[in-house]
Amino acid sequence: MGLKKGPWTLEEDRLLVSYIEKHGHDNWRALPKQAGLLRCGKSCRLRWTNYLRPDIKRGNFTKEEEDTIIKLHEVLGNK
Repeated sequence: MGLKKGPWTLEEDRLLVSYIEKHGHDNWRALPKQAGLLRCGKSCRLRWTNYLRPDIKRGNFTKEEEDTIIKLHEVLGNK
């Protein structure tokens, strides 16, 4: 059977998170097979990095972040 494409299922997310929490993510190419996933390593890496990592901050900027962006833009401009 080939590699799966398309949207990730909740079960695939669960397998990926569970594996990374137990074993880490040193080798993305080997990870899918070891975790029991039919995805390529790149797909697993992107899913973890962009959606599943626990330290991802989502939502609006805080007031402090907005102020920092404005101050830096005043100094650096559009580059």
